[in-house]
Amino acid sequence: MQPSPNACVYIVDDDEIVRDAMAWLLRSRHVMCESFASADAFERMLNVKFPGPIPPAPKQPACILLDVRMPGQSGLALFETLIGNGLANRWPIIFLTGHADVPTAVDCLKRGAFDFCEKPFSDNALVDRIEHALALSHERLMSHLQTADLASKLADLTEREGAVMHLVVAGLPNKLIADKLEISVRTVEVHRSRVFEKMAVKSAVELANLLREV
Repeated sequence: MQPSPNACVYIVDDDEIVRDAMAWLLRSRHVMCESFASADAFERMLNVKFPGPIPPAPKQPACILLDVRMPGQSGLALFETLIGNGLANRWPIIFLTGHADVPTAVDCLKRGAFDFCEKPFSDNALVDRIEHALALSHERLMSHLQTADLASKLADLTEREGAVMHLVVAGLPNKLIADKLEISVRTVEVHRSRVFEKMAVKSAVELANLLREV
């Protein structure tokens, strides 16, 4: 599975040997990466990239390789922050640990972590999981952008256009829509045309399929 060309892997681990080895491996697979020696350093980068309490949806697919135990803020504490600001959903997290801890792993996976890998790990197997995580990040970001675009189009409709749109999607012909809304058929036709234009569709079927994504 080929990741998006602008995807990035963030390596957060206090072990320099692990950081360097993972960075070399990823670059050999033509995957961009950035390394951080602590959770605090990674969080400072996020604060620069996404100023404000709640970061906007990132445009770049990414995943995070996150060590569980580190001096200072732990990987688990950073995970809590990433869950709270929504980035854990957009950027899948793969935990790395040198200490087998089944309850912790199960809890993290239940709370949305993408995977939990124990050191030492198979390089090829880990990169395969990273590529899947990056593909998932791309899918989630595209879905968010499509949802935001649809919400913007709906917000641009007038109240009457919205009423006509819902009746069109329900399958009512123009005459029945006109009777229901107590307007002329010609007015319905005008509103219908504007709805199709604003929603960037060419038919009622296409419009109905689009609205199913809301």
